[in-house]
Amino acid sequence: MSDTPAIELRKINKRFGPVHANKDIDLVVKKGSIHGIIGENGAGKSTLMSILYGFYQADDGDILVDGKKVTISDSKTAIGMGIGMVHQHFMLVDNFSVLENVVLGAEDSALLSGGINRAKTELKRLEEEYELRVDPDALIQDLPVGLQQRVEILKALYRSAEVLILDEPTGVLTPAEADHLFKILEVLKNEGKTVLLITHKLREIMAATDTVSVMRRGEMVATRETANTSMEELAELMVGRSVLLRVDKKPAQPKAPVMEVENLTVTDSRGVQVVKDVSFNVRAGEIVGIAGVSGNGQSELLETLAGIRRATRGTLKINGETIDLGTSTLDAADMRAKNMGHVPEDRHRMGLINSFSEYENSILGYHRDPAYSRGLLMDLAAIKKNAVAEIEKYDIRPPNPMLKTANFSGGNQQKIVLAREIERDPEVLLVGQPTRGVDIGAIEFIHRRIVEMRDAGKGILLVSVELDEIRALSDRVLVMFDGKIVGERGGDAEEGELGLLMAGVEDNNKMAVEGGAR
Repeated sequence: MSDTPAIELRKINKRFGPVHANKDIDLVVKKGSIHGIIGENGAGKSTLMSILYGFYQADDGDILVDGKKVTISDSKTAIGMGIGMVHQHFMLVDNFSVLENVVLGAEDSALLSGGINRAKTELKRLEEEYELRVDPDALIQDLPVGLQQRVEILKALYRSAEVLILDEPTGVLTPAEADHLFKILEVLKNEGKTVLLITHKLREIMAATDTVSVMRRGEMVATRETANTSMEELAELMVGRSVLLRVDKKPAQPKAPVMEVENLTVTDSRGVQVVKDVSFNVRAGEIVGIAGVSGNGQSELLETLAGIRRATRGTLKINGETIDLGTSTLDAADMRAKNMGHVPEDRHRMGLINSFSEYENSILGYHRDPAYSRGLLMDLAAIKKNAVAEIEKYDIRPPNPMLKTANFSGGNQQKIVLAREIERDPEVLLVGQPTRGVDIGAIEFIHRRIVEMRDAGKGILLVSVELDEIRALSDRVLVMFDGKIVGERGGDAEEGELGLLMAGVEDNNKMAVEGGAR
């Protein structure tokens, strides 16, 4: 194999107004390797890959493909140079077949000159050569996300990609699907393909890559051979300080249930049951995690308990009061009044108003509390005093309560929401995706706050698509699949065991569901 790099970037710069997203970036990617790129939110990873794939053009700097300086003006040019990209959110047409999606946009390919059968033959060859088997006649909408991702990879290979960029490829996969993806990447590497893997998951970097480059605040700060580094070193390079990668917590001391859910069923606007006869409890002084691949009813469950979504039937018992959710008209404000806090999964859509200042968001939903209002008027001095205290306690940066929330990073926006909910001292806290889009340093802080709340005797229901997070924080783990709780395990459950339940494999341990979940 030639020593000429597959890709070389020299002094790449990209600005968006006052933001210098990429600063003099140098990157060398060896042919036939899996090269990881990691960094905190906003470090510039996606911008750099978007320049390589032609979505953006660099302000200055050079791109070399196979040793030759090139100009990549758009994604069609990138594809023509053998660069393919699998996006975090798939670019597929749901009501088209696998074959139709693969050839879409490549209708002028020589492979189609002999008709669709020739294209089908080529697709079959690619499936077998790279272990990417999928029914070419299946509709995309009928395929699980793991197979949809294979179709995206096949699309790139069909267009003769020699370099494949994957952006956060495991975010929608079960652990078993993620393991299979890494096997596929190894096959691609062995066939001489080059893979660029963008991920924030350090374990995946250590397991799947040959080389890893670390970005911080728009700069490339280090490149390491993966075999010669560690998760601890990479985390420190990403953040600029040492980071505790594990959750430091003592065994839970649970007491009586503070929330009990019985036979909860939720039907969405299409008339489809998305939560199916779910029953469980959360005790004071414990964290109950709900694991599952995104889209299996966890979001709807959380929104129903928070008073945002209506239930078809079921009961909720909270702090001794029983509520018939099938007939209840209680809303989110009523649930807060019953001493339930809620950190929503989507902070932008449900947790914050980005055009409001930090101090205004710090009391959102609690603005009628006597501490902040005087009749019809708001007590701005009290609100700002509260905001300053929360900023200090939760290390929210920059420490400016007058700043619009849109101007804070994702991690600091999440801290604003967490501070608002935790500081109201609820008996029950619903937490959805607590560290989604959050930097590794902020993750450490957020996890510590959640554990402190548990140790103060509160009951916490945690929903996260990050299985590592569920296993690290939870004292009990419930697994949801197709709207149902299909199993319960302790917080020390093996990843593989939880992964099987997440994939819908029958749970043989009925004791946990029939006994411990109630």
